[in-house]
Amino acid sequence: MAKSSRRGFLKAASATAAAMAISSRVTAWAEESGATGPVKVWGTFRDRRHAAQEPLAWKPAAHVMADAIALDPKATRQEMLGFGAAMTDATCYVLSRMRNEEREAVMHDMFAADQMAMNVCRTCIGASDYSRTVYSFDESREPDPELKKFSIDHDKAYILPMLREARKVNPELFLFSSPWSPPGWMKPNGSMLGGAMRKLNFGPYAQYFLRFLEGYKSEDVAIDAVTVQNEVDAEQEGRMPACLWAQEQEIEFVKSHLGPALRKSGMSTKIWVLDHNYSLWGRAIDELSDPAAYEYIDGIAWHGYVGEASAMSRVHDAFPQKNAYWTEGGPDINAPDYLTDWTTWTDTFNGVVNNWARSITSWNLALDDKGNPNIGPFSCGGVITVDNATRKVTRSGQYWAFAHYSKHVRRGAKVFATDGLGGQGAGGAVTHAGFRNPDGSFVVVLANRGPQKRAQLLMGSQALDVDLPADSVHTLEWA
Repeated sequence: MAKSSRRGFLKAASATAAAMAISSRVTAWAEESGATGPVKVWGTFRDRRHAAQEPLAWKPAAHVMADAIALDPKATRQEMLGFGAAMTDATCYVLSRMRNEEREAVMHDMFAADQMAMNVCRTCIGASDYSRTVYSFDESREPDPELKKFSIDHDKAYILPMLREARKVNPELFLFSSPWSPPGWMKPNGSMLGGAMRKLNFGPYAQYFLRFLEGYKSEDVAIDAVTVQNEVDAEQEGRMPACLWAQEQEIEFVKSHLGPALRKSGMSTKIWVLDHNYSLWGRAIDELSDPAAYEYIDGIAWHGYVGEASAMSRVHDAFPQKNAYWTEGGPDINAPDYLTDWTTWTDTFNGVVNNWARSITSWNLALDDKGNPNIGPFSCGGVITVDNATRKVTRSGQYWAFAHYSKHVRRGAKVFATDGLGGQGAGGAVTHAGFRNPDGSFVVVLANRGPQKRAQLLMGSQALDVDLPADSVHTLEWA
């Protein structure tokens, strides 16, 4: 057989097989109840920002496009906890400097149930790189294992007041907290900048966590979860608060110190481990493989700087009873697309939720127009920017990506399967994620990174055609 004939034969055979597969799946979907009711649509593209569009309507699926997106609400996955950003020292300072009426408007926009409705935020246990100064809650020049100098007074100035304001607007706000470093006296280098954890201080450090949780609770700011260490294997060359934790150290600390201490105290605060990149999925599996540590670990905290989101699915497949949380990732204020990278972030977020994460929490909620305060080496921007001189608020591209989720997906929503027949969602230009809210309503988020195209959604025996402009994000919602 000639090469050209062979290529033609293989191409035809492949097309026939694909057609047969689509036909059989459409038959199966038709046996299920189809979608009904008008579909509300919001879009972000060109000069539109989460703008309401003309509603769409489901119609009988007379023709199925080769790259259609099949919705299968019966194939449910994880239950969503929510969306939010980090209330760092820097963020809280920037917010505290606004006039009351200006700050109230920001808090309402970010946290109110009828606005962005952010409900999963991160705080820092001591200084991070986005702080005004380097500080811990036990500033002792000498070892202080009894924590005689422990104090959360630093956070009483503006961090705790901002957290209380946020929770006042959204009483359902879930807060988790992460240390960038233990006090310097707990480390061989005597500094919060870089270095590694010293094992002999595991006991005092567990009590340090307890003192922090008790201190915050006494200030009416309960913390719902803690991570052992932000970025466990990033020493950052001593340029910012950071601390190395060997894998066996984190296991030992959780199972023999922090876990038992929290249980003995009666606190319900959850423990998350790793708090670092997808590329460390093997470490996550090893930590959960220790039965004593497994008992105390609620889940894995993930960052998306290195590796692929599919790593979360590897860990889920090995330990399906443990949760995944996406705990850090933010824009660069110096990037040319800081204000317009909504499709990039939505594409990222679709990958996160389709790989079992229950929450998505960005890095700094708010920074000034220079990306400050910042005592570290990295350039970041806030979800919003507050101009130092005018206090004008600018919303990033990431903000608009979040709007397509947090304004529509409620706590307790179940992620369900959205299957791209032509490979969409697995490297295609259009990615997607589906949610079923507790009230029964459906939400689908679509990100089109490519040129303008028409997408087709299939649900049961019904089809929905959606026109997607280039570089666009759309949220569809129906009862």
